[in-house]
Amino acid sequence: MSLDELPHKKLASSEGIQFARSDSRFRSLSPAPIPIPTAPSFRSLVDPVSDERVNHDTVTSHESEIGSGSISTVSSTVSSVESEKAAYEFLAQTPIKSTDAHLVEFSEAMRTVAKALRRVAEGKAAAQAEAEEWRRKYELEMAHKQQRKIKGYGSCANNELEKLASQLTLETPSSDQAGCCGNHGICSHEVLQDESPGPNPRSSHKLVSRKASFRLSWGCNGDKNGQHKHDFVSFEKGDITTAERSNKQILLKWESSPQTVLFITKPNSNSVHVLCAEMVRWLKEHKKINVVVEPRVSKELLTEDSYYNFIQTWDDDEEKKMLHTKVDLIVTLGGDGTVLWAASLFKGPVPPVVAFSLGSLGFMTPFPSEQYRDCLDNVLNGPFSITLRNRLQCHVIRDAAKDELETEEPILVLNEVTIDRGISSYLTYLECYCDSSFVTCVQGDGLIISTTSGSTAYSLAAGGSMVHPQVPGILFTPICPHSLSFRPLILPEYVTLRVQVPHNSRGQAWASFDGKDRKLLSPGDALICSISPWPVPTACLVDSTTDFLRSIHEGLHWNLRKSQSFDGPRD
Repeated sequence: MSLDELPHKKLASSEGIQFARSDSRFRSLSPAPIPIPTAPSFRSLVDPVSDERVNHDTVTSHESEIGSGSISTVSSTVSSVESEKAAYEFLAQTPIKSTDAHLVEFSEAMRTVAKALRRVAEGKAAAQAEAEEWRRKYELEMAHKQQRKIKGYGSCANNELEKLASQLTLETPSSDQAGCCGNHGICSHEVLQDESPGPNPRSSHKLVSRKASFRLSWGCNGDKNGQHKHDFVSFEKGDITTAERSNKQILLKWESSPQTVLFITKPNSNSVHVLCAEMVRWLKEHKKINVVVEPRVSKELLTEDSYYNFIQTWDDDEEKKMLHTKVDLIVTLGGDGTVLWAASLFKGPVPPVVAFSLGSLGFMTPFPSEQYRDCLDNVLNGPFSITLRNRLQCHVIRDAAKDELETEEPILVLNEVTIDRGISSYLTYLECYCDSSFVTCVQGDGLIISTTSGSTAYSLAAGGSMVHPQVPGILFTPICPHSLSFRPLILPEYVTLRVQVPHNSRGQAWASFDGKDRKLLSPGDALICSISPWPVPTACLVDSTTDFLRSIHEGLHWNLRKSQSFDGPRD
């Protein structure tokens, strides 16, 4: 029976009562729900509530009619159906449609947020992968450095290095003492140990094999009286104090007389050539010293006079590599560049260097050439002060290398290594790391990684600080950075620096080592720098500090200013 036939149907009172009391028969007469254009989730919440409310109203209406004794149900049934239609029409109105529009807008916003979060997650994953790659490369570099360390330290050297940290002494060993010198300082066989341990290689027939021994000790404020003071730090009652380690001067004392001197001279200089010939003659005649010179100098002296047949030289690179096992002392005649060249001849230990000033500035050449007899007498007799000048050990790792162990031959520099843009018109773009920590990206003309000895060279011209050569550190100085806040840094000596040309760099970079041996760094290539275990010991005219201050006063006229007049206004 349809709803249109309900007004014309005459129902008995008993049928009306039975119809009113039967839920199932009443529900069978209910019309189908009117469709509402809403989201399924929202609709599923609205329909049960609407059906329950309509059924409840209908049953309540019929029960009230039975309670009043009415036998007519047609009017109440029609009104219930009309109220149900009204309820569905109300639910289909604007609030539901408005809510649906807000849900669509909200879902679009959530999709946008999801895309942003996905991009962030992808970037984080890429960064973590890159960090993991750098960590792997760093571990490989550490393994590479460990493999390159010199092995074969004798028990004497190990015991001496362990005891040096707690106690250093200036006691003189007995002349008949053999083997290790015990607790008397740093022995020459520790400092000048062969870089390649193992059986002694074939000795050159042109070079003597005997080598003088010496030891290093600490002096107090340059004092040479042999007075001992504890060094480093002391621990007492929970307090940590230093023991004035900054005022210690390193002294060198020969244990046996030096026998062989190597001369390194500045080329193309008549005055240097004349002085070299005079000094060689004096050492041979008055000191009975064996003299070794470069092949170029040997040829010049022999061409000039056959008297110099006693001089020795080397013929090939193998003999040159073994110079440190036969040479007791190096004498340089020239400027700082001559000292740099002399240091570059030694890939391992370096004998003490006596540098005579025949150049321009002379930060590392304190000895006057006019007084060479007195200077050499003092050095040969000893003891004398020395400055241990650290060198940088540099490795170039190509992007095509399979792992970090595939590096080119290490390069040792005394002043600095420079990474610049060369002839490229683009800014140099370099990524810099200190151990496992990111330092910065260099965007400018380049970068200087310098020793403290090189702080008065290129680094000084680029705005770096002047640093005492015995301060343990590495200078990190940018060259014309395109930034107002990129200031130079001084890093501790024990760190390892890595400078990489990223793959997205617009141009290439060039690396030069003490101003020579330029190497191309393509995108993906890296340069690794750390302090070498083999310093360059240079003899001091007075002591390290006095010579350093003299060099910046005389060479750079540091803080030279006309004094203020005394006859002005006074307090």
